[in-house]
Amino acid sequence: MVRLIKRYESRKLYDTEESRYVSLEELAGWIRDGQEVQVVDNATGADVTAQTLTQVILDEGRRGTAFLSSELLHELVRAGQRAVETGVEQVHQKVDRFVQASIDRLGPVRRAREEMDRLRSRLEELESSLVRLEDERTRPAARGGQRAPAPATRRARRKKGEPQ
Repeated sequence: MVRLIKRYESRKLYDTEESRYVSLEELAGWIRDGQEVQVVDNATGADVTAQTLTQVILDEGRRGTAFLSSELLHELVRAGQRAVETGVEQVHQKVDRFVQASIDRLGPVRRAREEMDRLRSRLEELESSLVRLEDERTRPAARGGQRAPAPATRRARRKKGEPQ
């Protein structure tokens, strides 16, 4: 469960669970022990957790008990917004893949997609056959000026004297 902390204008932190003011050091201890915290500005209701956790890191750095190396802190500063954007992109991609996989698991949707794939394949085969037939039909006419023979049904009508 997330522990709700209210931050007042005076920067005092108020733990709503224990109904008392707490220090940054206590907050850091809870987080190290695995407690999730959410810090909200009492006046606006805005989430100020990230700023407060940054303040915890700064406070520990001042006391000389920082657990982050200066190299890591340099990288965090360099990465800045780029790191956030990359993380958001990765989350979007993973969510898209998850949604697509979930939809594909649904039996009727999966079967419909498979049927559409079979129909596309068959349509491509038919189009190829039509192109070949067109080529066969136009080749003799192009060589000798003769027209390609009419299909069998038209020939049969001509023999019987029926209109075409």
